[in-house]
Amino acid sequence: MKTTRQQQEATRRQILASAVDLMTRQGFDGTTMKDIARAAGIGDATIYKYFPTKDRIVVGYLDDAVQQALDAALQTPGFAGYQLQEKLQRLTDAVLEHLLADREFVAQVRTLAQRSPLSMLAEPLAARQRLREAVASFLEAAEASGEIEPCDFKGVAGSLYTDYLAGVVTYWLGDTSDEFADTAQLVDLSLGVLVQTLRSGLVNRVLQLGGFVLRSQMARMAQHRSGLLGLLQLARQTVGSAPRREQAGEDAPPAPARKPRAARPSAASASKKRKGTP
Repeated sequence: MKTTRQQQEATRRQILASAVDLMTRQGFDGTTMKDIARAAGIGDATIYKYFPTKDRIVVGYLDDAVQQALDAALQTPGFAGYQLQEKLQRLTDAVLEHLLADREFVAQVRTLAQRSPLSMLAEPLAARQRLREAVASFLEAAEASGEIEPCDFKGVAGSLYTDYLAGVVTYWLGDTSDEFADTAQLVDLSLGVLVQTLRSGLVNRVLQLGGFVLRSQMARMAQHRSGLLGLLQLARQTVGSAPRREQAGEDAPPAPARKPRAARPSAASASKKRKGTP
C-alpha cells in the first residue's frame, strides 16, 4: 500500500526523534542506522529511503529545528511591527528555545561539525535559504521605516546571520550562568552593535569586517567568554557615539523606541526540558 505524504512526514519525524534519543544516550559513533530504524519501528532498509547516512539525520534535525524556530518567530504577535534588533533577537531566542530540550544532543552535533565540517556545510538546507530571505526582509522593512540607512548587502546578510547564529549556539552550549544570562547579554550586545552600525551609516565597514569576524573569530572568541562580552560592550559604546548622517538638509529621524523582548525560558522550565544538560 502506498504511503501518503502525511505518513511519510510522520515516519521522518519519528526517525529524527529516535535518533536524537539514541545518540544522546549512546553517542553518535555508538548508534547505528539499524538501532535508529528499530527504535523508530520501521524496517532496517526503510530508513535509507529517508536518510542515507547518520550525518544526514543530524542535518535533518538541524534543518527542522531552525525552520520551526523561524515559523515561531514570524508568528509572534505584533512581530511585523518590531524594530530590526527585536526581530533578530526574537529569531535568535526562538532557535535556542527549540534546541533547549535537546541541548546535550546539540553539543554532540557541534563536536561532529568540528570533526567533519564539510558534511555540515555542504548540505543545501532549506532552513539556511529561509533565514537569508527572512533577514533580507527584516533589513528591507527597517530601511522603509527609516530605522537604518540604506544598505546594499542584504543578499549576504542572511549568510552572515547563519554564521552568527552558529557562534551564539556554541557560546550557549558552554553557558552555565543562571537562565543563560550570559548568552542573553551576548545576543543583546552583539545585535545592538550591528543595528547601531547600520543606523550610523557605517555599512561599508560592516561589509568589509563582518564576514571575517563572524566566520573566523566567533567560535574562538566564544572560548574567552568575559573578553567577548567586554569587547561587544566597548563596540556598542563606540558605534553608538558616532553621529548619524544627515538626510537631504534635515536631521535623521530618531530611532523609534524598542519593543520589549520576548521572555526567555525560566530556569525551572529549562530544567524540565533539558535531557541530562550539564
